Order: sequence, then C-alpha cells, then structure tokens
Amino acid sequence: MIKRLSLAIVFTTIGLLAGIVLTGRMRANDLAVAQPVTPEPTTAEAQRSAAPAPAPAVTSGPDFTRVAEQTVRAVANISSIQVVRQRTSPFFNDPFFQQFFGDLDGAFGSRDRYASSLGSGVVVSPDGLVVTNNHVLGEGAVKEVTVSLADKRELKASIVGVDTWTDLALLKIQATNLPVVPWGDSSHLKVAEWVMAIGNPYQLSQSVSLGIVSALGRSNVGISTYEDFIQTDAAINPGNSGGALVSARGELVGINTAIFTQSGGYQGIGFAVPSNLVRHIVDELQRYGEVRRGSIGYLEVAPLTTQAASELNAPSADGVVITGLRQGPASRAGLEQYDIILSVDGRKIGDTATLLKLISDAPIGSSVSIEVLRDGRRQTFKVPIERQGQRMRPRVR
Repeated sequence: MIKRLSLAIVFTTIGLLAGIVLTGRMRANDLAVAQPVTPEPTTAEAQRSAAPAPAPAVTSGPDFTRVAEQTVRAVANISSIQVVRQRTSPFFNDPFFQQFFGDLDGAFGSRDRYASSLGSGVVVSPDGLVVTNNHVLGEGAVKEVTVSLADKRELKASIVGVDTWTDLALLKIQATNLPVVPWGDSSHLKVAEWVMAIGNPYQLSQSVSLGIVSALGRSNVGISTYEDFIQTDAAINPGNSGGALVSARGELVGINTAIFTQSGGYQGIGFAVPSNLVRHIVDELQRYGEVRRGSIGYLEVAPLTTQAASELNAPSADGVVITGLRQGPASRAGLEQYDIILSVDGRKIGDTATLLKLISDAPIGSSVSIEVLRDGRRQTFKVPIERQGQRMRPRVR
C-alpha cells in the first residue's frame, strides 16, 4: 500500500511545458550556389586598359524559382464555416462562481453561432483530392468548406474523412485536370536539406518561404496523438496550416501543421507531417473513410524517471511504465500495472510516442512481443493486435 501511494505521488509530479500553436508551418529549399565568372587574362597592356575589376561575387542562396513555378498553383486556400454551440450562462467562464454553484447551463441554455477558419491545402490528384489539416476545418460541426484555387475558382468541397491522431483531413472538389504537387519520399530527407514552404499566411495566397530541415522524427511536442514530425526553420505563420513542404526536386515531402511560438508568430521552429505518413492516411481515408490502427487495449503509460525507476527496482530509467490498464489484449496477455515496457518486437522504447507508433502501426490480427521489467526481472509477453476501439492513451502526469 505504501509503495503504490509512493508511486502515485511520483507519477503525479511528471509534467510537460510547451508553447505549441496550431497555426501552420512550412519549409525551405535546395542549395545552389552561383559561381563567379572571371575574364581570362590577356596581355598586361590589355589588362591595364580594361574597365575596373568587378566587385567580389556574392554567394547566392538556393534557387527555387523553377520549383515554385511548378508547385504554387497546386496549393489552395481553405475556408470553413462551422456551427458552434455556445453557452449563454453569464457565469460559465467564471471559475469562482462555478466552484460554488456548478454549471448553470440547465438554467440559461445555449445557442448556436457560426464560426469560420482559414488555412491552406494541397491538391494531390488531378481529379480534385485536397489534403489539409483537420484543425483548419475548425472545432464545431462543419457546415461548409470552400477551396479557392490559384486560378481564382472557388469550389465547394466535401469531406472524404479526417484523422484527429495526425491532424489531417482529406477533401474532394468537383474538378479535373488540376495541377498537383507530386509525392516525394520523406524518408530520403536529411537534416540541413533545403525545402520550400507554400501556403496562405494571413490570407496572402501562394506565399513561399525557404528554410532547412532542422530535425527529423520529432515527437512528444504536444501537437497531436501520433507525432513523427519534420522540424523546419522556414518562415511559417497563421494560415500556413495544411500547406505544402516541397523539396528541391519539386516534390511534396510534408504538410505544414504547427509552429512553436511564444508570440503567436514565426520564431524559427515549425513542424510538418512527413509525406510518407500523409500518403498512408490519404489511402486509408479514401478506402475506408477512417484510419484503421492496431491496439492492445486501453493503457495509460508515462515516462520513467530515475525516482520512479528506483521505486520499481529498475537499474535505469529506460522504457515507459504502465500506470493503468483495463481489460483487453494487454491485460489478458499478462501485462500489469507498473510493468516497465522496454521493447516491442525488439525495438527499444524510449518514450510514449514510440510505443504508440509501434502498436498503432502493427498489422491488425498479428501479435507483438513486448518485453517488460517487473520487480527487477525481464519478461516477454506475446500480445495480439486488434483493431483500435478504445485506443491506448499515453498520458503524462
């Protein structure tokens, strides 16, 4: 009893601080340096009579002019109108009043109001499939979505499907022969590679910015449930959400999703969903209208601190600890509360995001080998993967 109380205190002290704003991100381009041209020397007399020597050549930045010409026409402006239910109680935002009198919605009721949101989208098929961020569509019941193309056409869009885990949405407009940004392979991206971001910041259509890939595989940043972001320093601002991150080859390598900011604007840190993940989500939404994911039942997991490791008789803080679970595949296979998960199918687990990705990406109907540390001893359990219903929830306390 004392041990469990101690562990509860330990896990309630774990927390995260972040400044993430879901406004959109973008990226930069590929490196091309202009070389100076120097005249060949002739005779000494000719050199003396020649015009003054030119100033030293200035090294230019990457030239993305051709890439921009080929891709900006495939980035659209997305506007959405939602119906949002608003409580009419004059006290619903007053925590002091609610503490003593509770929620007065029953007395004052609520009313519907219209809200709008703006963002960017990328045309990925000539027949009108458009990818954007789910948060661009807004938080309420979506009443109308309009896609404004580069040729000034404004077309109503239907929602093929949304995926809240990755904050992506797939739209369909009735059009043909549309310009598209061809898919690129995001697994080939390298840190410090130049990329270009295209979007509609502050409703300034088809704006481009350049930057580099700052990092790959970013997770645990608090933007979405499933995180595997490209980090970039390209200038991204509100309205860039859902826009294209394009490589120097003119290929779509990411969908700009969020910026890290303390001011609400650009501060050099942005995040994009990699194109390989986007393609998978688009395929699932087209086929099934949803994204099918694997699950081992409801789990609550938390990072393992050195203090918690000591309480659990672990030699180090490697892995994540199960802080709660319900009846399901994991519990039936033998996993228990306070087990430390070390690996899944041989892949080490360093954080909750890695565990979530490995389980959700596992084929439905298969099994995974989960190695845990329990009371100082390693054990391995074979856990079946079922279709996600109640998803595993990595919760950091």
